[in-house]
Amino acid sequence: MIWERVFHLREKGTTPRRECVAGLTTFMTMAYVLVIIPQLLATTGMDQGALFSATALASIVATLVMAFYANMPYALAPGLGLTAFFAYTVVGEMGYSWQTALTAVFLEGLLFILLTVTNAREAIVKAIPSNLKHAISVGIGLFITLIALNNAGIVQRSPGTLLTMGDLLTPSCLVCLIGLFAIALLLYFKVRGALLLGIVFATLVGIPLGVTRLPEHFTLFSAPPSIQPIFAKVHFDFKVLFSAEMALVVLTMVFVDLFDTLGSLIGVTNRAGLADRNGDVPGLKKALLSDAVGTTVGSLLGVSTVTTYLESAAGVAAGGRSGMTAFVVALLFGLALFFSPIFLSVPPAALSAGMLMVGLFMISSVREIDFQSMGQGLPAFLTVVMMPFTYSIANGILFGMLSFVILQVLTGKAKEVTISMYIVALFLLLKLFL
Repeated sequence: MIWERVFHLREKGTTPRRECVAGLTTFMTMAYVLVIIPQLLATTGMDQGALFSATALASIVATLVMAFYANMPYALAPGLGLTAFFAYTVVGEMGYSWQTALTAVFLEGLLFILLTVTNAREAIVKAIPSNLKHAISVGIGLFITLIALNNAGIVQRSPGTLLTMGDLLTPSCLVCLIGLFAIALLLYFKVRGALLLGIVFATLVGIPLGVTRLPEHFTLFSAPPSIQPIFAKVHFDFKVLFSAEMALVVLTMVFVDLFDTLGSLIGVTNRAGLADRNGDVPGLKKALLSDAVGTTVGSLLGVSTVTTYLESAAGVAAGGRSGMTAFVVALLFGLALFFSPIFLSVPPAALSAGMLMVGLFMISSVREIDFQSMGQGLPAFLTVVMMPFTYSIANGILFGMLSFVILQVLTGKAKEVTISMYIVALFLLLKLFL
């Protein structure tokens, strides 16, 4: 059979039927990206319809590369943390245009291809303390949580205090909270696609409450929206691109994507029992290259950094072992392109329910952080709190890494800091004072 020749199913101990079920399972658990990513990026002024198509296409391209080149059961899509960084920090806080931000993603993709081919990508990750890696995930989780609570109206800005509780009886708050508890119940009963189903349920609840506004001529499916408004809009303004601030943007994208992708690959591989006898991910280089190619192509299509999704674990748990699982996921993303009216009708309040649950998943990494050692605990703490409290993922990474190097030097552990970390710290100091 063609599937056997392409994906070596017997060698991997699986069957076509099992791979198809696994692919469907993975897609159901991560299809929420088709709702969340376009709405987040649309806050920058980009066309939401075009973003829906671009998100699906970028996911298809990257996942197909994973399927046929790496032959691994992992699915890829634009990452939620880096999308928030793109929209709220690079464009929102720093004031860059979304075209310039896309150019930073494009450069990051090219850099990742170079780092992967030269085997430097793994070396960079090993230079970063594990405490900081986990702290970055927790900080982004809190940042996403704050955005979701504010979008739903549950938390609001106040003249007297920094933040205050909104009116929980408003329709948008009710839709968000109903959606959140619906997702929690679905997860409790281990229902596949809990996030997507919970968001859909909240969207339906929002119709009688006036939160969900359907188009006058609503149809279940239609031709995919054109990506022309955002396609190939990278903007090479070299004066901007070679500035210290933009270098920090690219560096932050590199760090976060490195931890995101490797964390997902290692986590899924260990859960599936696919690791080799040394505990390493087989075919890691090919999997990383799939991610890098996806990021580069995705920037040209008009979306933020593409990464491997931890939700792939759901498909692996269902028996997925080969690239055929990823191939099925890509096919389903292609099918979803023709159901854009459904995905684009989801209101921000229903979306916020899904974002809150994603925030919970990311914050759970806090249990891996060692807060007992001050040299490790304080940098991790600063990384976590500076992201939501300064409304900037980049600031969290800057404070965390700088404080780590400073504390190691002051406590006589300078030799334990790698040369790579010293170079990063020097760069961050220059950024802080220039």
